[in-house]
Amino acid sequence: MPDLHTTNLLLAIMAAVSVLEGLALIGVGVAGFVMYRRAMQLVADLEARQIAPLREKVDSILTDVQSITARVSKQSERVDQAVSGTIERVDETAARVRAGVYDRVSQAVGVVRGVRAVIISMLRSRESHA
Repeated sequence: MPDLHTTNLLLAIMAAVSVLEGLALIGVGVAGFVMYRRAMQLVADLEARQIAPLREKVDSILTDVQSITARVSKQSERVDQAVSGTIERVDETAARVRAGVYDRVSQAVGVVRGVRAVIISMLRSRESHA
């Protein structure tokens, strides 16, 4: 019968190595989980100490910006309405001034033409008497 002592010894060594590899894998898994928990705790702590106050400041700034934007929008509407109203009034005033000046100029032209006609008529009557 062959000697199985060497084979059994090799099998025992392989079994022991397999058990050690299994324990090493379990140890690596536990170490990985512990590192993951620590990293997540660090991230949560960092977020609570650094990011949360910064976010509050940014939210406050955004609220201020929205408020200012709303005010600027309202003011620009008011300015636009004021400018439009002023332009309409200026156009109206210009039309009235134009009409008034046209009437006065027409009257003055009429008077000048009348005076001219009188002068021409007087000059012609002098020429016909002379």
